[in-house]
Amino acid sequence: MMKPRTVLLALLVLTFPFIAMQFGNSWVRIMDVALLYIMLALGLNIVVGFAGLLDLGYIAFFAIGAYLAGLLASPQFAVLLESVLLEYPEVGQQLINFFGVDIAAHGIHLSVWLIIPLAALVAGLFGALLGAPTLKLRGDYLAIVTLGFGEIIRIFMNNLNAPVNFTNGPQGINLIDPVHIAGISLAGEPGSGGMVSIAGLAMPSVNAYYFLFVLLCVLTVFMSHRLQHSRLGRAWIAIREDEIAAKAMGINVRNLKLLAFAMGATFGGVAGAMFASFQGFISPESFSLTESIAVLAMVVLGGIGHITGVVLGAILLAALPELLRHTVGPLQMALFGEIWIEAEILRQLLYGLALVVIMLIRPAGLWPAPLKEYRPLTDDEMVRK
Repeated sequence: MMKPRTVLLALLVLTFPFIAMQFGNSWVRIMDVALLYIMLALGLNIVVGFAGLLDLGYIAFFAIGAYLAGLLASPQFAVLLESVLLEYPEVGQQLINFFGVDIAAHGIHLSVWLIIPLAALVAGLFGALLGAPTLKLRGDYLAIVTLGFGEIIRIFMNNLNAPVNFTNGPQGINLIDPVHIAGISLAGEPGSGGMVSIAGLAMPSVNAYYFLFVLLCVLTVFMSHRLQHSRLGRAWIAIREDEIAAKAMGINVRNLKLLAFAMGATFGGVAGAMFASFQGFISPESFSLTESIAVLAMVVLGGIGHITGVVLGAILLAALPELLRHTVGPLQMALFGEIWIEAEILRQLLYGLALVVIMLIRPAGLWPAPLKEYRPLTDDEMVRK
């Protein structure tokens, strides 16, 4: 039987978009983005929280999934074939003959449900490639290597438009197909004003995406929970606490580290594919180092290794900047009659200050794991130990 607080939480989640839309669709859209960040943060939690491997380039897997969706679900593939035909006419003509004239004119428009497993597979492969050269690295050295990997991927996406145009460079990829479920577009049909009709119930597009992302987040939480309490999860935690002791107990540290990078990356790839379909446009600016640090902050702020805490951290850090954006301007006008500091500057200042204060007050995170074996020890606990 479900606990009352679980039922209350489920009701809150299900009714949120209908309540929030009374104040504008922007608040539902903010929560849509927050749900994508939950998937990202839970994937990073496998690497950082479970296995104890500091990863500052995690946003690269988000970019890989997004650009894969952009290439396979938009006219971009036609642009790619055209650039190949211009640079290498013989190869380009063979590719056109292979894919067909229609694809050469309009691009590939695969269903996102076919792209998602492909994005998970490709991102997982790149995760293993990132993990391979870092097996003997720890701490700051590991952070520098992963940071470099993330920047390499972003620079590739920014410059891989010549001589063959894979990513369209700084201009990004647009006209990405929205998600379709049973023939229904979650972006709404043309002329519908962004309204989606499901079983006779009309709702804004952001609400339809909200329920899809909630379902994906529930699935991600379930998978993370099963991983944490499995033999594999306990092995990761053993590596995090003492790698030498884990190796002495017969744990294959090398393979499990690679698996942690790969499995964490799959979550990022899936989230990236959903992000591209949701936005309809992607560009390299969406995958900067700042985004990697933000996702890492969600894991640390919520509670490293604690799934519920990570979900809380992702929601807070995704929604807090937007909440501040909407409140700091009117608040200054109410207090001083004029705006002394621009809202964007003050928003970043308050955002950073909130992070510092919270980490000083709650160094183990806002909601650390109740069992010590599922979270890193704090400094006080290390001293007592």
